[in-house]
Amino acid sequence: MSEVSYTAKGHYLGTEIDETWWRRYRRDHLFARGNGRYHIDRQGLHFKRYFLTPFSIPFTQVRMVKLGKWHAGRWAGGRPVVKLCWEHRGEHLCSGFVLTRDWAVAEELQQRLNTLLRQRREETTHD
Repeated sequence: MSEVSYTAKGHYLGTEIDETWWRRYRRDHLFARGNGRYHIDRQGLHFKRYFLTPFSIPFTQVRMVKLGKWHAGRWAGGRPVVKLCWEHRGEHLCSGFVLTRDWAVAEELQQRLNTLLRQRREETTHD
């Protein structure tokens, strides 16, 4: 991963396998939940939990972005959970993040992420 500036605070709720809350993904530094900072660029979403190894979810692997109130067996206290559904190592994963308290901001973020996904897919199909 290239050097990334983590610009905003967020909370990582975990990564599910096949969008099943009791099947948590335990590899690649994705098991531990926690607070941290995130950054979104044209390549993907990058998250750095405090005191832990950062991880990235590349947009080339993301299938869709969803919003919800629960993720990986955790309720977000009414705040929106941004869910990136992606494929990695042949598994269908869904990673959940609380990135804002405001549902309108979360919906704008979802639209922004979907735009970045489309742009990234177009770039890779033209290469």
